[in-house]
Parts: sequence; structure tokens; C-alpha cells
Amino acid sequence: MSRDRTPGPPEPRPPEPRRPESGTPEPRPPDCGTPAREGSPTAGGEDSVVHTPLAPGALEPLPAEFYLRPLLEVTRDLLGRLLVHRAADGVSAVRLVEVEAYDGAGRDPASHAHRGPTPRNQVMFGPPGHLYLYFTYGMHWCANVVCAPEGTAEAVLLRAGEPVCGAELMAARRPASRPRDLARGPARLCQALGLAGWANGVPLDREPVLLTAGWPVPDDQVAWTGRVGVTAAADRPWRALVAGHPSVSPGRPGPARRRARPAS
Repeated sequence: MSRDRTPGPPEPRPPEPRRPESGTPEPRPPDCGTPAREGSPTAGGEDSVVHTPLAPGALEPLPAEFYLRPLLEVTRDLLGRLLVHRAADGVSAVRLVEVEAYDGAGRDPASHAHRGPTPRNQVMFGPPGHLYLYFTYGMHWCANVVCAPEGTAEAVLLRAGEPVCGAELMAARRPASRPRDLARGPARLCQALGLAGWANGVPLDREPVLLTAGWPVPDDQVAWTGRVGVTAAADRPWRALVAGHPSVSPGRPGPARRRARPAS
């Protein structure tokens, strides 16, 4: 029986974050003050930031079970999570506000995995909970979160994030960018966080790169659209975003199909 891939606010909630297993370093709080909470960037204009404390447990890495759920549930629940990079030159982090799903081999003509494993897409085939980085246009890196059981190539492109930590470091990596544009788009997000080919295949439950609980996005703030920047299957409404957030990328999505009626 095939899975229902119709998007919408999923019923199941993601597993609660857990502490790393013994022997895995516990993530440390970012050493850069306190990040902005939900809605704060618009409080004083699109480029302002209001700082409030991190929510309890916001820096707990997401458990393996988080990634082993239907693709669109993972996609929706990545919104609000923190992607943290603790680099030699400092700590930077963004709160994810826009993501986009890509299915596995033979099921999604826009996916890098559509025709099966290659040296480029090998990381997409597992294990889950790792980053898949790819190079595009001869100049940009883009980051994806690998999900689904090992051997099934599903991934979610990280399209945009709200800077919540290390904004000065991000600005140094992306000079001349406005604050809201630092991670506003998949290539900008990677550049702002200092992610490149070296991060391809790194796990997300230990340093230097962590994907942590962050704080949730209410269902009434989540919107779904067609995908951006693809020609095949652009009408699949698999791009999830925080509606109205100033850090959402400016890309124009393909025309989204109408949702199918639920099976009776």
C-alpha cells in the first residue's frame, strides 16, 4: 500500500528530543547571546531583532526517530528547528523557516535520486539524520536533511533560515547582505553558516553541526506551495514555510496542484 503524500498539517507530532547517547558530546549553548523568538523579526521592522532566552530544550539534538516518518511530516516538522554550526571562528545558528521535500528513486523526477544511486547522491540513500550537500551553478552549496530508512533516498532541502546566533559571523561570510537576507535562500543559508562540501554526510546529532529542537511553529502559521527552481514536478505542493516570515526566500514557486481528497 502506498503512502498518502498529500501535504497538510500532519496529525502525528514528532518524537521528543532526547539527550545524546553516552560518549556523544552534549551540545553546548551558543556562546553569542540569546536568539530571537518566533515573530520577533517583524516587531521593529524587517531588519530588527528582539532577543529573548532560548526555550527549554531548544538545543537538544533531534532523535533518530524524527527522520523515520513520512516525508511530508518530517518536512513540516523541520520548521522552527535550529541548525547550529560550531566552527573554529565561532558559533552560528539559524531557525528554519522554509524547507522543501524531495522523494526517492523513481518517485520524483526533480530529485537527485530519481535514477538511483550515484557518487554525487550516495548520502541521500542513508543513513537518515545526516546532511546532504550538493554544489550547483558552479558556485553555490545547498544543504538537505536526509530522512527515511537507509536505502530509501528521501531528503528535505533547507531553503531559508532566520539568523538567531552569530549574526556578525554570518555577515562577515556574506558581506553587504541585509540582516534578513543572510540566510534567505538555500545557497545563502549554507554560506552564512559556513557549510560547504566538507559537511556532506556529517551527522546532525553531534558537533560541529547540530539540528536541534528549536521551538515549534503553530499549524496556523504553516503554508504549503509548489516547489521552487525545478522544472519537473514543480506543482507538487511540497514546499513548507512560515507564512509571512521576512526570512522566507524570494523564489517564485511553481503552481501548486489542488490537494487530493482523502481516501475513504
